[in-house]
Amino acid sequence: GCCREMKDFCIIGSGISGATIANALSKKYSLDVYDKARGAGGRSSNKKLNKNESFDHGAQYISPKSTQFKKFIKNLIAKKVVKKWAGKHLFLNTEKKENKKHIKIIGKKGNNAISKYLLKNINCNFDSEVIKIFNNDNIWEVSFSNGSKKFYKSLILTCPFPQLKKLSKKYIKHSFVNNKIKMDANITVMIVIKKNNHKISSYLFNDKILGWAANENSKVRFKSKNDLWTLQSTFLWANKKINKNQENKESNTKTMITKFFKLTGIKKTKVLFSLNHGWKYSSNSKPLSIKSYWNSSLNLGVCADWFVGPRLESGWISATDPVSYTHLTLPTT
Repeated sequence: GCCREMKDFCIIGSGISGATIANALSKKYSLDVYDKARGAGGRSSNKKLNKNESFDHGAQYISPKSTQFKKFIKNLIAKKVVKKWAGKHLFLNTEKKENKKHIKIIGKKGNNAISKYLLKNINCNFDSEVIKIFNNDNIWEVSFSNGSKKFYKSLILTCPFPQLKKLSKKYIKHSFVNNKIKMDANITVMIVIKKNNHKISSYLFNDKILGWAANENSKVRFKSKNDLWTLQSTFLWANKKINKNQENKESNTKTMITKFFKLTGIKKTKVLFSLNHGWKYSSNSKPLSIKSYWNSSLNLGVCADWFVGPRLESGWISATDPVSYTHLTLPTT
């Protein structure tokens, strides 16, 4: 009785890892995807200001490095899911060397475009936060914050490391769980200012507080009478500020906006709109020795960018790790 209706896989997270693995598995298995956010994309999210205008307030762009990922992106360019981000990108960080071959790829409508594309025929459940997982007799019991429970044969987690550890430390005996992975934070501020004839698409600053600024208008997704900018802090500053960002939202926002006008030389004008978003677990810059984790006796998998590195591509690499789902032997019904 119960097993006939029970789906094969429960995938937690709709970021690049969750979307990639869901897409691959959906060709052979039944599955559901859950995410605590309002929409797909994980940390590649796009915040709508209104019907047309929006901010990429998570991952800023993609610059593919590995051959396989380059191929994947090339195919998405052909399908018009992603495109090149043109314009002048100013690299001001003197500590790092700029890679001139570094192309910037963005989602056609928003940087959550890849996740949305990969998940388009998949049953996704948003506003669904998982609070507990329990394995009972080879069946995964997944509990949600709204009190509901769902049952699956296999479970794949793609959440940030601290959340993964909390959910699954009872089941994962592998040494990576005891790693001291400290994920970096990021504070993002989205602003709307009066139009000025500024020709720069993005800035990578050489500053202790402000790391990056992107002109959303330069992505040619909308026409606006104003200029929309996304500002992102440095990890160092955010790591110190993130835990109190909620209560210090105003002053943190002000600090970043003041820096923005000062460092870009844009004439200081009235800020017509601002929004502060804190990413407590934005990325992990120290790769682990494994790219993903699979336990075929429990039918439990973990894939996530933090196995591999801080970039969006890292999440894709983890989810396409060859040892991954080929080893997940499903219990026969």
